[in-house]
Amino acid sequence: MNGLILVAAMAAVMWISEIADEVLGGRLDAYGIEPRTDEGLAGIAFAPFLHAGFGHLISNTVPFLVMGVAIALGGLGRVALVTVVVIVVSGLGTWLIGPANTDTIGASGVVFGYATYLLSRGLFDRNAVSLLTGAVVAVLFGGALLSGLAPEPGISWQAHLFGAVGGVLAARTLSGRGRRQHAAVPA
Repeated sequence: MNGLILVAAMAAVMWISEIADEVLGGRLDAYGIEPRTDEGLAGIAFAPFLHAGFGHLISNTVPFLVMGVAIALGGLGRVALVTVVVIVVSGLGTWLIGPANTDTIGASGVVFGYATYLLSRGLFDRNAVSLLTGAVVAVLFGGALLSGLAPEPGISWQAHLFGAVGGVLAARTLSGRGRRQHAAVPA
């Protein structure tokens, strides 16, 4: 239940931020990820909660909630860890290789991370429910995932790509096999 509350709270912050941004004339959007700048590093934490208008927000909110709820059913710790890993990997990757003088905002990196987490979790866990969940995600969001990796003006394929990498990394880290291997490594 607490995991569901966290997902709902993050979506609420996105909406409140966009309402405030509209009132402030778009000034909050400047707090996104600006590649290879000191200010841009802080944007890694803020960017997923900022959007370029309500259309952008709506297009991220629906898959964020659907996949976030699926992950949150595994508990608060799981959804929190997946979210943090995806935000950090997506943000750092965008900060490192994104085009100079751009400002990346939006939750699509998180959405891509959630999707690849759900897609790959079943492969790592070898669990029927996880495999079925991954198949449903592939059917519902697979086309959007593939098209979101194609370079397109004004769209950060870097955030999408590194969000996807973060999702796979989170799935591997949280899988039973990943935890066993990690615990077996001598100090």
